[in-house]
Amino acid sequence: MKKKLTIKSLIEKANEFCKKETMFQNKDLFGVTDGKAVGTYIEHKFQEFLASQFEYVIGSSAKGIDLPSSDINTDIKVTSIKQPQSSCPFKDAKQKIFGLGYNLLVFVYDKIDNPETKTANLNFVSCTYVEKERTGDYTITYRLREMVNDGANLEDILSYLNDRNIPADEITLQNIAEQILNIPPKQGYLTISNALQWRLQYGRIVNLKENVSGITRIIDKVNDK
Repeated sequence: MKKKLTIKSLIEKANEFCKKETMFQNKDLFGVTDGKAVGTYIEHKFQEFLASQFEYVIGSSAKGIDLPSSDINTDIKVTSIKQPQSSCPFKDAKQKIFGLGYNLLVFVYDKIDNPETKTANLNFVSCTYVEKERTGDYTITYRLREMVNDGANLEDILSYLNDRNIPADEITLQNIAEQILNIPPKQGYLTISNALQWRLQYGRIVNLKENVSGITRIIDKVNDK
């Protein structure tokens, strides 16, 4: 009987998967330059790796994230070290400030093709588990926390939100500003760009050297150099 997946076992298996895949000479990915295709391939392979050992709820396009059960609530992201970024659905303007609403498991690889063996090696240089409270935009949350600490009022917060082009109407922005004053957001560690979908950039997480509550560095070859 398979065990129930937990956050702890998810992190342990992500570590195991990265080490295993880094050693693997992959014929399927040789010559593939489409980052989305590589990401989808690795996501599916990791899901198969998990499913062979654990019971868990598998996501669907309707649910929007890969591991949607309330106890896991995690989306899997796979991206190249050359440009560590991906997109995710836009649900609410508050995501940029208070986080996406779910955790992230971010795999970052360095892909090297070997023409002699016609295989690709995916060296996983970074793998990080980011709790949902840490998935807001770094610059915006930093400044808002600073403003609240400096005694900013509702008009100050509203003005800043407008300056940053937070995609929301006036009433929604007012509600967000009130929420910020009542419960300031935690410091986020993503860079989130406005688009039809959010554009998430992970450079700050990949290069993070200090220990931050809510961010678990599973594999960190970038800072080990």
